[in-house]
Amino acid sequence: MSEHAERIERFRFMAESDPTNDMAWFSLGTNLHATGSWNEAAEALRKCVELNPGMSRGWELLGASLIEAGDADAAAEVLEKGHAEASSRGDLMPVRAMEDLLSSIGREPPKSSPDANAAAEALRASGTFVCKRTGKPGTKMESPPFKGPVGAWLGEHVAQETWEDWIQQGTKVINELRLDFSRDEDQETYDRYMYEFLGLDDDKLAEIREAAS
Repeated sequence: MSEHAERIERFRFMAESDPTNDMAWFSLGTNLHATGSWNEAAEALRKCVELNPGMSRGWELLGASLIEAGDADAAAEVLEKGHAEASSRGDLMPVRAMEDLLSSIGREPPKSSPDANAAAEALRASGTFVCKRTGKPGTKMESPPFKGPVGAWLGEHVAQETWEDWIQQGTKVINELRLDFSRDEDQETYDRYMYEFLGLDDDKLAEIREAAS
C-alpha cells in the first residue's frame, strides 16, 4: 500500500468514526486531492467546510478539486463562498489562492465587501487570538507544545483547542498504527500525521525552519 493510500484509509476511518470531526474530513480530502481522486476529495472537503466554514484552506482545496473534476460552475460557487469566509477573517493567503483559482476558470474574483473587511478588522483590533489552522477564535497556548522552530510556530499560531484536538487524534494514530516511539521511524510517522493534521505541508515546514536559522 502506498504512503498516501495508507493515510487515506487512516483518515477515512477517523472521519467515519466521528462524522463531526472537521479536521479528519479535511485531512482525508487533502490526501485524496494529492492522489488525483478529485470527486472523492471534493466530497470529503465539502463535509469539512459544512462543519467548519472557517476552514479557509478547506474551501480552497474544495474549489481546486471541483475544477480538476471538470465542474467549473460548482467550483466558482464554492470559491466565492470561501472567499467571503476567508476575507471576513483576514486570512489573506487562502483569499489570494481562491482569487487565482477563480481567474484560472475565467471568473472575476469577488472583492471583499466593506462589511467583511470591517468584521476582519474588528476581530484583529479586539486582540482575539485566531487559530491559523481552523480560522476560529481560540485560546493562545501558554508555551510551545514542543521544542524547536516548528513547536515555536505552533505556539504562536495554533490555538490550544486545536492542539488538544490533535492530541485526541494523535492517540488514535498511535493506537491504530501501534507506534513505538523508541523507534525513529515510528516517531517520524507520528510527526507526519501531526503536521498534516495541523495543515503544515513540506513547503511551510521548510519556510518555518529557514526563518529560524
